[in-house]
Amino acid sequence: MSELPDEPPGVPPAELPTVAPRLRDLRRRSGLTLETAARLVGLSPAHLSRLETGRRQPSLPMLLALARTYGTTVSDLLGETAPERDPIVRADRAEPSEAGGWTYWTVGGAGRAMQALRVHVPQRAQGELVRVHPGEEWLYVLKGQLRLTLGAAAHVLAPGDAAHFDSLTPHRIAADSRGGTELLFVHTLLQSGAAELCLGDDARYRGV
Repeated sequence: MSELPDEPPGVPPAELPTVAPRLRDLRRRSGLTLETAARLVGLSPAHLSRLETGRRQPSLPMLLALARTYGTTVSDLLGETAPERDPIVRADRAEPSEAGGWTYWTVGGAGRAMQALRVHVPQRAQGELVRVHPGEEWLYVLKGQLRLTLGAAAHVLAPGDAAHFDSLTPHRIAADSRGGTELLFVHTLLQSGAAELCLGDDARYRGV
């Protein structure tokens, strides 16, 4: 991965005074070492260290890359106050979307550390697709039977059954009943939209 270009020379150090401590705090909260975070962003560890100590100021491309890596927004990196979030998600506002044969409803708030979905998985839809990605997943079967494969182990879950697993474990999700299955689904994959999670079509998340 090539390193992101430096910011234009002559940027005064005091221009973004809150960025340096926010960068260091967000990296530590993400559980990333300086070396790992630098590799994910496309910088050298020395360059990222200079950003975190205020000896360099990040360019806009750097801010965007850092925000994606830490699962946040550029506004948050800059310390801007976010608008108050409505904690209630009304049923009539949860519009269904489709991806790869699945139907899902977003039932959680935007910009949170977790994404919550209600998902309908038809039989034979994406049953052989293996997913591998950072984060955790929790699911709860509402209706029908679900076949969940974690690594080499296959499990059949009935209504009322739940699973909570590290999503770096190769996993497959498939309906095991004729009418499909319906789930409540929570994940911490901050850098993926619900459609990407359901499809698993990004090269980063495909099975190996």
